[in-house]
Amino acid sequence: MTATSPTLRRLRTTWTAALAAVLVPAAVALPTVPSAAVPSPGSAVVIDEVYGGGGNSGAVYDRDFIELYNPGDEPVALDGWSVQYGSATGTTWSGQTDLTGEVPAGGSFLVAQAYGSNTDLPDLPAPDVEGTIAMSGTGAKVALVSSTERLSCLGAACADVADLVDLVGWGSANTYLGGAPARATTNSTSVSRVEHVNTVDNAADFTIGTPTPAGSGADPEPEPTPTPTDEPEPQTVTIAEIQGTGSASPLVGETVTTRGVVTAAYPTGGFDGLYLQTEGSGGDPAEDATPGASDAVFVYSADAAGQVAVGDHLEVTGVVGEYFDLTQVTPTSWTVLDEPAAAVKPTATTWPATEAEREALESMLLAPQGDYTVTDNYSTNLYGTVGLAAGDTPLVQPTSVGRPGSDEATAQAADNAARAVQLDDGATWNYSGSARSATPLPWLNDADPVRVGATVTFTGPVILDYRYSAWSFQPLEQLTGENADLVQPATFADTREASPQDVGGDLTVGTFNVLNYFTTTGDQVDGCQYYTDRAGNPISVRTGCLARGAADAENLERQEAKIVAAIGELGADVVALEEVENSAAFGKDRDQALADLVDALNAAEGAGTWAYAPSPAEVPADEDVIRNAFIYRPDAAETVGESRILLGSEAFGNAREPLAQVFQPAGGAATDAGDDVLVVTNHFKSKGSAGPWPGDADAGDGQGASNESRVRQATALVDFADEVAADAGTDRVLLAGDFNAYEQEDPIKVLTDAGYTDLGPTTGKYSYSFGGQVGSLDHVLASPAALDAVTGTDIWNINAYEPVANEYSRYNYNATILYDTTPFRSSDHDPLLVGLDLGADGPTEPTDPAWERGVVYTAGDRVSHDGQVFEALWWTRGETPGSSPWGAWAEVGQPVETDAGTYPAWTSSQVYVGGETVVHDGERWQARWWTRNQEPGLAHGPWQRQG
Repeated sequence: MTATSPTLRRLRTTWTAALAAVLVPAAVALPTVPSAAVPSPGSAVVIDEVYGGGGNSGAVYDRDFIELYNPGDEPVALDGWSVQYGSATGTTWSGQTDLTGEVPAGGSFLVAQAYGSNTDLPDLPAPDVEGTIAMSGTGAKVALVSSTERLSCLGAACADVADLVDLVGWGSANTYLGGAPARATTNSTSVSRVEHVNTVDNAADFTIGTPTPAGSGADPEPEPTPTPTDEPEPQTVTIAEIQGTGSASPLVGETVTTRGVVTAAYPTGGFDGLYLQTEGSGGDPAEDATPGASDAVFVYSADAAGQVAVGDHLEVTGVVGEYFDLTQVTPTSWTVLDEPAAAVKPTATTWPATEAEREALESMLLAPQGDYTVTDNYSTNLYGTVGLAAGDTPLVQPTSVGRPGSDEATAQAADNAARAVQLDDGATWNYSGSARSATPLPWLNDADPVRVGATVTFTGPVILDYRYSAWSFQPLEQLTGENADLVQPATFADTREASPQDVGGDLTVGTFNVLNYFTTTGDQVDGCQYYTDRAGNPISVRTGCLARGAADAENLERQEAKIVAAIGELGADVVALEEVENSAAFGKDRDQALADLVDALNAAEGAGTWAYAPSPAEVPADEDVIRNAFIYRPDAAETVGESRILLGSEAFGNAREPLAQVFQPAGGAATDAGDDVLVVTNHFKSKGSAGPWPGDADAGDGQGASNESRVRQATALVDFADEVAADAGTDRVLLAGDFNAYEQEDPIKVLTDAGYTDLGPTTGKYSYSFGGQVGSLDHVLASPAALDAVTGTDIWNINAYEPVANEYSRYNYNATILYDTTPFRSSDHDPLLVGLDLGADGPTEPTDPAWERGVVYTAGDRVSHDGQVFEALWWTRGETPGSSPWGAWAEVGQPVETDAGTYPAWTSSQVYVGGETVVHDGERWQARWWTRNQEPGLAHGPWQRQG
């Protein structure tokens, strides 16, 4: 077969899908809400490149920049225009640079922004406009506006802004064009358009690479050279000669003829080409006939890919090029040869340690050897890409391993770069976009979770491919959820744990960020805008109102089912919660959402199983809409005194104030703090946006934005905990919660310098995953006395390691629906569990004072008498404890261990109001209503047998 192909230029996406995204009427919701409908493929000026790592550690230039581009034939004046900036998750456009001058036809325009700390780095080319915006090195949003009026929109609301010309969101940006933001950058990379193409889809139009700033002083792109009438005779070369031994082909621009065997073909999915490898090559690397040069090349032709088959012997004539560092041949003709060719063998190799070794295998058929571990599954839900780490561990956040800027952190960053590789799907599709949401996701299904930390087993050969600035293993044809049985080249170990490890102790304490648990749903509040499913149904609140959780009751039920399952299986006696709705913001009792959660837990586990610690009498005058809280099991734990919240702290002006509560094991000493522990739950300022203090800007050292805010919050927390502990008379203190700081970062160092010990690292696990790297933002830190009581610690990896597709908020985003009512992906943070032996150092004899006939006792007073403990129900003097089951004294039942847990023994004089569980004659009973002196087991009585 001989064929010709007129296609000389590759686009990574189609115009059809992008135009569908911008032309959908405002009343029709998309699966993921595009940021604006005003920018179009015909925009006169586009944002062509953005770099936010300038002057940071590892940066290429000394300052940030925004580059604009004019694709037209006439210059465009920018007087009265502006570029505006917002942090990735911020709710305002926080920076603006007004523009003057013009963008030349077919040329660029450079807007310089803030310098970083390292001004010894290379300067930018001469900028056209100077600005002072300090931009993020990892992700944010930038808008080009044809006015100087500051934007006030986010997400879909930007569609109503008539002067919005272009917009790019990257990383974790909450505002973007198309189906998803462009991928995240680093201090050494920028986000830039692929060949200036504008399909109004940030994820498809932008790639990540080395910054290439250019201003209007740079020469515009030259007009294409006309094709000569007489084509030069192509030279016949081997594929190894095309590849060469460097990072780029020595034959770029040359027309060549070469031969090889087709090893993979992608007529669908967006790759639009095939891989060709020298016949008989591969197998044992020691027998490589062309060491240092790859024996395979990508042939860019959708026509060829659709007309040939894997195993065909193919001759190709075409032009050699480099497409973002992937060597390729764009054919003008190809022929399927009749003569037989020696089969290509997969090269059996471990992960190449250096870039040169990887280049020597670019585009070749491989049989990966050695260990590989899943390190990133976030993009799996979007692009069908699974991030892998060569070796038996995922990649780790550098500041989880070493102090910012330390040799240890630097070494970890280098290790991450050396071990990272993607397992791709042979396509460029975005499965969350409207054009692809009906296609089942690759890799993910309801039977085989693809979890961070899971071992990967390769079941077939793959292609080592380089595109989008990353090395990838590609299947031999496009993989979808429909053809996985035949095409998928790898499987993953199931590492789920049904419950956390046993941590021992007589009191267990957990901490859990429940990811915006709001029982005030979006449909109850004016102005809410939503993330929607593929049918346009609201799923969760995106912006526009105070609500942050589920869109409506149906979605709340989905969210709540997973949270209830997770808390129930956690097995904690006390749970410190973060990101619970502060119901006072909606004109309700502050504890309403917390009470709703307890009601849901009790509906699942039995009345009276759970209770919550009520809000303190005094709360800050100005609070966040999310709050910290405590719930506990009354059969296992008791509150001691009221909860306390930090008041009047300037440090917490942009975070949630710490909440403190003293607990003791159920039935503990009422007048002795020997079995008490003070737990303080926290939720520090996030890394996503800069706070008000000097030093809050992202310094590029891995600690993110608002590090100074978190340091101040940690300092205030130490003082608050000291004060509350002193008032409570205990030196056992646990600081728990979401500190938004990894293990070796400054805020955690403040706490450990104050004498606290971070318990999470003792588990060898991590509670969070971001950017393909694991680390812990959630911590439990113990004072020295509390540390002495610790019997065990565990991080239960039910959330951070799970695909985001399992979350309630992604319900029906794709034809593959992975939601279920299990605990897995009930949040984005993993819970921690700590066991404490609070009685180990306490007295063995009852500590309650002996009853005395002449002493006046009031309700709540406890005494010991005849070896039993009694509690006064009302004022009494002279009445002997135990003399009457109807008197002023209620006998406190002694703890009884059962297979289901430890419960108090029933006593005739104790008052039960309904929901309490007791043990009587070796069996568990639960009170159904108020009862006193009615023995469990009586027919039609108030007691119900429990298993």
